[in-house]
Amino acid sequence: MQFLKTLFWFLLALIVAVFSIGNWTTVPIRLWAGLIAEVNLPLLLVLTFLAGLFPVLLYHHAVKWRLGQKLSTAERAITDLRGAVAAHAQPAAEPPEAMTIPPAAVPTAVPPGVA
Repeated sequence: MQFLKTLFWFLLALIVAVFSIGNWTTVPIRLWAGLIAEVNLPLLLVLTFLAGLFPVLLYHHAVKWRLGQKLSTAERAITDLRGAVAAHAQPAAEPPEAMTIPPAAVPTAVPPGVA
């Protein structure tokens, strides 16, 4: 599996490198007050990718952290409840042997028509 991950990242880097070499042109970006910034196209694409990835990545980590907090709170509550139930549970009382019914005293049902 590690080989496939390495192969995937290598092919992705190769595709990015070939794209960068093939599209190494400058793109004029008009700023305020008549300023013009000339940026290479691959750099502009990487910056826009990171600008889109960063907020989503922050949101993902915040949700992951919050779910971890909820899980640890629930685990603590379960541990506390298990301890409380174990402390209050009383052992079941053994029935006295004098109260048991001997097998001969149990009534049996005979179907009708059978003698």
